[in-house]
Amino acid sequence: MTGAYKTGEYRNVFVEAGYRPEEVETRLEEIFQTMFYGKDDERIYHPVGADMGYLTDTGNHDVRTEGMSYGMMMCVQLDRKEEFDRIWKWTKTYMYLDGGANKGYFAWSCQTDGKKNAYGPAPDGEEYFAMALFFASHRWGDGEGIFDYGKEARAILRACIHQGEDGNGGYPMWEPSNKLIRFIPNCDWSDPSYHLPHFYELFALWADEEDTAFWKEAAKASREYLKKACHPETGLAAEYAEYDGTPHNRDYERFGGRHDWFYSDAYRVAANLGLDYAWFAADAWEKECADKIQRFFAPQMKEADYRIYEIDGTPLPEKALHPVAIIATNAQASLAADGEYAAAWVRQLWETPLREGDRRYYDNCLYLFAFLALSGNYRVY
Repeated sequence: MTGAYKTGEYRNVFVEAGYRPEEVETRLEEIFQTMFYGKDDERIYHPVGADMGYLTDTGNHDVRTEGMSYGMMMCVQLDRKEEFDRIWKWTKTYMYLDGGANKGYFAWSCQTDGKKNAYGPAPDGEEYFAMALFFASHRWGDGEGIFDYGKEARAILRACIHQGEDGNGGYPMWEPSNKLIRFIPNCDWSDPSYHLPHFYELFALWADEEDTAFWKEAAKASREYLKKACHPETGLAAEYAEYDGTPHNRDYERFGGRHDWFYSDAYRVAANLGLDYAWFAADAWEKECADKIQRFFAPQMKEADYRIYEIDGTPLPEKALHPVAIIATNAQASLAADGEYAAAWVRQLWETPLREGDRRYYDNCLYLFAFLALSGNYRVY
């Protein structure tokens, strides 16, 4: 198989499953409208003044670079320039760090009034910001100032891999020795769900020319890393993992308890495998792993009993905090998977409504991404 980046052809897996194209597009628009302009207990997007806006993590009552970068990616994919620009301006106004060891990064959490809750970054935000900005540059053209999207994207990536070289005491977001993304800049382990080789392939084309080789190596390194981090039988990965792929089972106090199990962050690995395979089809292993994940969760799909798991599949007593996110990411894995459960997970997502309540933010973000991807609307621009 040749990926969509080369062919320009994006599968509509919903249509393949028997849904009509017009009802798929209608459903996608309804999801966006609910999340951005729905009732107060439905939406996560909030316009601010004449030219800014933010997405709120409704479970933690803050604004995160994760959500802001997700919002920008959603908007560029759906050709929503006004909302994109509003989110980006809020981000640059309140989250950007313009000095010190983290210069050029973004504060990972702010209050809804813009006050910073932290002065350090979370690398998944930066990689999504950069990718969304490149797509905006190609889809809408570059503007002036902060709306010179391509220039802004290149500046972010320059900081991500060269931070500290000027003696400011900072750390790069990618470990130079192995080209693996770190959980945070000043640590020595990773988060498997941060690994987006399909982004790095494009960064190699569009970032600073001097960094082309780095990004090509990073794409290869991430694909190989995921083979180590995903369990050989279940396909599950831990939230945090060492550079050799084993679950990270230290620093419990520093990061609020265990993260060596299959829990919220880790759900995204399945979705990432699907999108990487759809765009580049670079490694058949992704199909195998996606099949394993879907097969593991098939019994839970019938019972709607999603829990926290050890990566070998051992269920723990605690219920999953984000069950809709599990459904969404498992469905998006069908872009790679072609086993007996691939179509069933697509139908399961279709039949699952957006989540309501305080925890809706994370679930519904991954839900919208899955609908974009499975409808052929999560594209390279």
